[in-house]
Amino acid sequence: MSRTLDEHRTLIERYLAELPLASELGELTAAMRYSLEGGGKRIRPLLCLVTGEAAGTEPEQLLPAAAAVELVHTFGMVHDDLPALDDDAVRRGRATSHVQFDEATAILNGDALLAQALELALSYPTPAVAHELTRAALGMIGGQFEDVAGGGDLLRLHSLKTGRLFEAAVGCALAVGEVPAEERIPWRAFASEFGLLYQVVDDVLDEDGLAAELGVDHARELGDEIEARARARLAEIPADTSLLDELVSGLKKRATAS
Repeated sequence: MSRTLDEHRTLIERYLAELPLASELGELTAAMRYSLEGGGKRIRPLLCLVTGEAAGTEPEQLLPAAAAVELVHTFGMVHDDLPALDDDAVRRGRATSHVQFDEATAILNGDALLAQALELALSYPTPAVAHELTRAALGMIGGQFEDVAGGGDLLRLHSLKTGRLFEAAVGCALAVGEVPAEERIPWRAFASEFGLLYQVVDDVLDEDGLAAELGVDHARELGDEIEARARARLAEIPADTSLLDELVSGLKKRATAS
């Protein structure tokens, strides 16, 4: 049965709300749930579910992988917000983890979210899901280090900090569905373009990053070019990719609304 994006989002929210966390973590699970319940559009797990569905896999089979993607994303946000890194006190209108609890709890919160994500990934018979997530986490960490160190190419930085996890969301879905390697090429190409488009839109909205480097108008033009490439990649996929196209349209709408 084909679902809408909102129906997929409801599946994700329910799964995350009911997700059992390791008993060894004790009261740390309160900080984990606080971070997981912080709102957001759940774009990354949505990307996992709708990719898998388009490739012929039932969403219920994909939910552990989709949740793992969201846990890795949340780990990244919790650690990025720390005083030693971005030092953000507020995210999505709420206190960040180190402000709501304390710095030590926030560090352990991020660690636990990443470990819990890998446990979910390893619930599959194939190690490919865990491989996708570890590659994404390494890219995120490497990109954050480059950001802290300063300098470097901004597009490369975005591809690591942001793009890798979008690629993993698609890669996890393809791994769960056992899509043959030679058929994954256009899917992965789409994921790469989608991740870059997401970051360009973010930069335009915040007027920083690429928007500051290129100017807002040129950044918008770059976004238009990337959007066209993303849709071209979708056209190469012999499946119903209408929900993926809808996700692209949602990003475009955010940019034009600013």
